[in-house]
Amino acid sequence: MENGALTQGEGKDPSGWLSEIIGHPVTVKLNSGVVYKGELQSVDGYMNIALEKTEEYVNGAKRRSYGDAFVRGNNVMYIAAD
Repeated sequence: MENGALTQGEGKDPSGWLSEIIGHPVTVKLNSGVVYKGELQSVDGYMNIALEKTEEYVNGAKRRSYGDAFVRGNNVMYIAAD
């Protein structure tokens, strides 16, 4: 670390960022490749995720829409803010 700059993966805690994007649109990709897009309502320390106004995409094609969706954290590959 030079001049106080953080290197990738050093000293970053994602919980602060995740709490900042509550209520915002996100993309959640699962280990299976399925993608959910919706409004982030909550996320816990296990990466369990609650979404509203959710759309499910399989192989890039929209498959279903859900009012609410709950994703178990061990299935999550990543969460991205839209």
